[in-house]
Amino acid sequence: MLLSQLGSRLGMMAAPLLAVLTLNATTLQVSLLRTCETAAWLLIGLFAGAWVDRIRCLPVLVWTDLGRSLLFGSVPVAAWFGVLSLTQLYVVLALAGLLTVLFDVAHSAYPPRLLAPDQLLPGNAKLAANHSVAAVIGAGAGGFLVQWLTAAVTLGLNAVGFGWSAFWLRSIRTAEPRPAVADKPNLRREIGEGLSYVFRNLLLRPIALNTTTTMLFQAANGAVMVVFLVREVGLSPSAIGLLSMAGLVGALAASWFTERLSVRFGDARTLLLSAIGIGVAFTLQALTGPGWRLTWYVGATLLAAICIIVGYILQISIRQRLCPADLQGRVSATMSFVSWGAAPIGSLLGGVLGTAFGLRPTLWISGAAILLGSAFLLFSPFRTLRQVPEAEGADAPTTQPTPDRPTE
Repeated sequence: MLLSQLGSRLGMMAAPLLAVLTLNATTLQVSLLRTCETAAWLLIGLFAGAWVDRIRCLPVLVWTDLGRSLLFGSVPVAAWFGVLSLTQLYVVLALAGLLTVLFDVAHSAYPPRLLAPDQLLPGNAKLAANHSVAAVIGAGAGGFLVQWLTAAVTLGLNAVGFGWSAFWLRSIRTAEPRPAVADKPNLRREIGEGLSYVFRNLLLRPIALNTTTTMLFQAANGAVMVVFLVREVGLSPSAIGLLSMAGLVGALAASWFTERLSVRFGDARTLLLSAIGIGVAFTLQALTGPGWRLTWYVGATLLAAICIIVGYILQISIRQRLCPADLQGRVSATMSFVSWGAAPIGSLLGGVLGTAFGLRPTLWISGAAILLGSAFLLFSPFRTLRQVPEAEGADAPTTQPTPDRPTE
C-alpha cells in the first residue's frame, strides 16, 4: 500500500504544478483540480461503505490501483502528442477520485478483518508510517521530478506506482473472511445505520465535526498554496518539493511515537492536543515569505504533519475499537464522507477567497478556521477523558463516557 500512497502523493504535487507551469491555469482553475479529485466523496462516499461491508476488501484494493494506473498513464501520452488540456486533467482526477474513494474505504475496513482489537493501534501506526514515507518521498521527489522531467512525465511515473502497488497487493495470501450479507440487502437502510452510529455516538460525533472543519479549510489552504509559493514567494518546483519534504519528515516520526504518546498522556487528551496543533500550524503557514521567512513554512508544515498523523492514527483506532465488525465499512465511509466530502467545497472556497482577497489572506482565514474547529473536541467528553473506554454492548455508542477521576 506504500506504493499506492506514493502514487497519490506524486499526483498531489505534480497536478497543480502542471496546471500552473504548463497550462497557465488561474488560481480558481488550480483550485478546481482538487475539487475534481475529492468530489467523489460527496457522490459515492456513503454507497462505498455499504458496498465494502458486503464484499472482501483485497480485490477492491487491487482493481482500484489498476484503474488509477491507466488514468494517470493517459496524461504523458496526451502531452507527447501535444493535446493535453485542463479538461483532460479534470476528467482524469475526477475518475481517479472515484477509485480513490473505493480504495480508501476498503483500506480502512481491511485491518479490523485481520487484526485483533489490541493490535489495531500498532497496526494503524505502521500503516501511517507508510503514509508518512510516501508523503516524504512524494513531496520531495515530486518537486524534483517535475523540475527535471516535466509534470506530465511525473504523472506517468505516478501511473507506474499504482500498477506496482496492485502487483504487490495481489500477492497477499492472508485469508480474509467473507462478510455476512443480509438476506434482503437494503442500501438506504445500511447507509442510514452508518450515519446513525456516528452521529449518535458521543465520541465519534465531535471527531466527525472537527475533522470536517479541518478538511474544509485545509482544502482551501491546499488549493492556493502551490500558487502562493510559485507566484508570491518565487519558489521553483524543486524548492517546493525540498521544503515540503523537510516538513513532512515529522509525519514519519509521528507514526513511530504516537503509541507512546497515547500510553503516556491518554488517547483522548493526545487527540485533543493534536487537533489544536493542526490549527496553530496552518495559521503559522500564512507568515511564509522569501528568504528567512521560509522557515515559517518548514516549521509550520513540520508541526502540521506531526499533529495530522497523530490525530489520524488515534481517530481511526478509536473508531475501529468502538465500531462493531459488521459496521466497519459504513462507519469508515460515513466519517470519510463528512470529512473528505468537505474537501471539494473547501478547494472551491479557497479558489474563490484567493481570487477575491488574495492568497495570503486566504491562508490566514483557513488557519484560523481550523483552530476554531478544535472547539468541537474541546467542548465534548474528550475534555474530561484521558483514555477512550472500550465499547460494551449495543448501547455503548450513545452512552456518556465516564471522566477520569484523579488518583490519590
